[in-house]
Amino acid sequence: MTAPRSVLIVGESLAGTTAARHLRTLGHTGPVTIIGAEEEGAYSRPPLSKAVLKDPAADHTLGLSLGGLDIGVIRSAAVAAEPRRRTVTTADGRQVGYDALIVATGANARRLAAPGQRGELVLRTLDDARRLRTRLADAATAIVIGAGFLGMEVASACATRGIPVTVVDTDRPLHRILGGHLSAAITARAAAQGIRFVQATGFAALTGDPVSGVALPDGTELTADLVVTCAGEVPCVDWLAGTGLADRLGVGVDDACATTFPGVFAAGDVTYLRGNATRPHRRAPFWSNAVAQGKTAAASALGLPPSGPSQDDYFWTEVAGLSVKIVGHLPLLGEPATVEGSVAEGRALLTWTHTDGTATAVAYGRRKPITALRHLAATSGSSTPGVRSETNHPASAGSSP
Repeated sequence: MTAPRSVLIVGESLAGTTAARHLRTLGHTGPVTIIGAEEEGAYSRPPLSKAVLKDPAADHTLGLSLGGLDIGVIRSAAVAAEPRRRTVTTADGRQVGYDALIVATGANARRLAAPGQRGELVLRTLDDARRLRTRLADAATAIVIGAGFLGMEVASACATRGIPVTVVDTDRPLHRILGGHLSAAITARAAAQGIRFVQATGFAALTGDPVSGVALPDGTELTADLVVTCAGEVPCVDWLAGTGLADRLGVGVDDACATTFPGVFAAGDVTYLRGNATRPHRRAPFWSNAVAQGKTAAASALGLPPSGPSQDDYFWTEVAGLSVKIVGHLPLLGEPATVEGSVAEGRALLTWTHTDGTATAVAYGRRKPITALRHLAATSGSSTPGVRSETNHPASAGSSP
C-alpha cells in the first residue's frame, strides 16, 4: 500500500495527539493536520479529577505539546464528514480534504439534566474541573451521582476538603468494574473517611433549577450545595451523522483501528472494538488504551503493521487516598486467585484468572512499578482459577508508583 500524502486527525485528544506524534516517529513527512475544538489545545484528562481539583497550579502541567513536528492545527469543531469524498467540514465553513482520516474526537460527559434545566455539573474538560474546583471551595455538602472511577475520585476530593458527600448509584462503589471483593474494601475505606453511599433502585433525577439535589425512584429526595453527575460518557459522533461510520457505541474498529470505510481509522474514547464470534463489542475509554490505539491508527493510516497491541488494559485510580493500579481485563469476577498482603489494611497485591486463560493483576495501595505489574499479569494466566493463596509480605523496597 502506498503511504497517503496527507493525514487528517479530527480530535485534539490524547489519542489524536499520540497519533500525530507517531506518524512523525514512523517517518511520515507528508502533511498532518489536527482539527481541535477546545481553545485550550491538547491536554491530559486523568489529572482533572485528581491534581486539578486540588491545586490550581496543576492547570499549567497538562499540555500535550506538538511543538517541532510541523503539525497543522485548525481551531474549529468538525461538523460533518463525507468519507466517500474524503472531506471534513468545520464549524467555520472550511472543507478539509485528506488521504487518510483518523477519528479521535473522544467523548462528552453523559448528562442527566432535563431540557432547559440549569446548573448541572460534570467533569470532562479543564473548564469543568476549574468550575468544580471553585464550587468545592464554598460547598458545605455534596452529592455525586455515579460510583465508578470518576465518581469515586470526585467524592474523594470532597472528603479531602472535609465536605460531607453522598454517592448515589444503582450498585455498590466500583462493583461493576472491580467486583465484590475490592468493592467491599473500597466502600469500607471510603465510608471511614466520611463518604456516604445510597444504593438506588433505579435512575436518579436531578431536581431544582439550578440543580440542587436528586430524586430517587423510591421517592427519597436528597439536596446539597454541590451536585456532580459522573454517569459515564457519550462518544462524540454527532458530526459523523449519515456517514455510517458511527452508532450508539461510537465508531467501531478492528484490531488495526480500521473502520468499515477505506482510509478511515479511529482511536480513543470515541471507539469500540468490534466483536466477533468469540467476543462481544467492547468499549475501553481509558488513558492507556487511547495511547495504544493512537499509535496503531497512525501505523495503519500509513499502511504499516502496528508496533504493539492496539489495546492496553492498564487502569489507575485513587480513592480515599488509596492508589489502585490494574493491568488486565475488567470486570473482576469472584474471589482473587492470589492475595499478597492485606486488603483490609490497604496494602495488597492481587491477581484474578479468567476463563480465557488471561489474568488481571491489581496493586491495591502497594507501590508497584507498572512493568512489574504487567509481568505479574502476564505470568499469572496459567494459574488455576479459583485457587487462592494469601501471604503477608511487605512491599518491596524501592518500588515506584
